[in-house]
Amino acid sequence: MGPQLQYVASPCQTHQVQRVTWTGLVVNILLSALKFAGGVLGNSQAVVADAVHSLSDSSTDVAILVGVRYWSRPPDARHPHGHRRIETVVTIAIGMLLAAVAVGLALRALIMLQEEHAAPPGWIALGAALLSIASKEVLYRWTVHVGKQIKSSAVIANAWHHRSDAFSSIPVAMAVAGARLEPAWYFLDHIGAVVVSVFIFAAAVRITWPALQQLVDAGALGKDVERIREIALGTPGVQTVHAIRTRYLGSGLGADLHIAVDGKMTVQEGHDISEKVKQRLFAEAPELVDVVVHLEPHEDSGQPV
Repeated sequence: MGPQLQYVASPCQTHQVQRVTWTGLVVNILLSALKFAGGVLGNSQAVVADAVHSLSDSSTDVAILVGVRYWSRPPDARHPHGHRRIETVVTIAIGMLLAAVAVGLALRALIMLQEEHAAPPGWIALGAALLSIASKEVLYRWTVHVGKQIKSSAVIANAWHHRSDAFSSIPVAMAVAGARLEPAWYFLDHIGAVVVSVFIFAAAVRITWPALQQLVDAGALGKDVERIREIALGTPGVQTVHAIRTRYLGSGLGADLHIAVDGKMTVQEGHDISEKVKQRLFAEAPELVDVVVHLEPHEDSGQPV
């Protein structure tokens, strides 16, 4: 099997994704219900908007739970490069949903800005916002730890979705507190909802743009390509390295490269060197999930290239 195993997410990794995402789903549903009730009872549009944001988190949790069942599958006859691009598609879907939520909340807040509150927001709305800040920050830290550990862009994107909810609740809490302490500042509640939408939209761009780059086969950064070159060239028997090409496969990186060895070597000796190059690349460049090494005789060996 060899390096092909790099493609496959282990059952342990899949279980980690499912556990942290199921937890996030339950927390998001409970928080959404709590903030919606707090916003309605506390007469706060900003908190109601924040509740919608939490509910949008639930839909991305569902996307992760469904997607991980597919992108963790090993390569097959119809998908020889594996299914990891499904993770990229899920990441883009999360980002686009975030952007849509941001635009909708901003438009509603701007329209409602002209309407005065019948009464200032209540303290229950502030309590709901503060609880959201604490719980979503904890959920972010856990989710991003799992995402980085298993190198999953979709899980990391979902973690940032949690943090955007925590961040967006800060201006909400400030707006509700200000409007509560000074009723004439009722407009702060509407402005807080607009600020929420800005946070959400910024998170959407941060999540979606790298995934779109991956989807159109953007290669790795120059420093990463140079690192691949250094590792391959440092393998005993390799004389030159050229024609390095990279592309992202989900959150992992695929690479193919040409190495030149002494043309007087046997085929077996050249093959052994290429296998050592693969092994070193997988060991020293952990973001790599696929490596193809093309073997060529070195021009100075007296053999045709």
